[in-house]
Amino acid sequence: MCVIEKAEFRATYRQVREDLDRAVVAAASSAVCQRLVGMSVVREAQTILGYVAFQNEVGLEACFETLPDKAWVVPRIEGTRLVVHAYDPERLVRHRFGMLEPPADAPVVEPRQLDVVLVPGVAFDPQGGRLGFGGGFYDRFLRRTSAVRIGVCHDCCLVDAVPCAEHDEHMDWVVTPTRTLHTAPLREGGQA
Repeated sequence: MCVIEKAEFRATYRQVREDLDRAVVAAASSAVCQRLVGMSVVREAQTILGYVAFQNEVGLEACFETLPDKAWVVPRIEGTRLVVHAYDPERLVRHRFGMLEPPADAPVVEPRQLDVVLVPGVAFDPQGGRLGFGGGFYDRFLRRTSAVRIGVCHDCCLVDAVPCAEHDEHMDWVVTPTRTLHTAPLREGGQA
């Protein structure tokens, strides 16, 4: 896959997402969370990696609130990797890229402890392809866990095919406000 094509695609869909009205983002976030909490793989999970929404990403706050018995964790960028920590909305700090994340002294959760990873992205496709922000943080992290991967996005960011390279990790599911797509052969334990 041509790097220029990937960069242009990323820029286009970042802009599509950034142009969304706040009310649209709020409604989409609510609808996606309803779909997620209805999935048995999410309901049966003990430890779930979520994220704190940034730049019009689908928000997961309703998931955190609807399933308070889950061990919710969120990522923090440390150098070139993601480290995951217990989620405490009262202790989030702003990263130099602008997103909120846990402080470095929050309890660390090992990737092997995760049952489900909710993955944000710039765009996804029905085959489980994902286009992220370009840093490779999630691709490197996902190689370290056998958790079920669920890509989360707006309907306008679900496209026929995203440009993917060999090193790009794929999702087991993609969830949008109107669709729940099984995208790939599931690893053990990945039923909906």
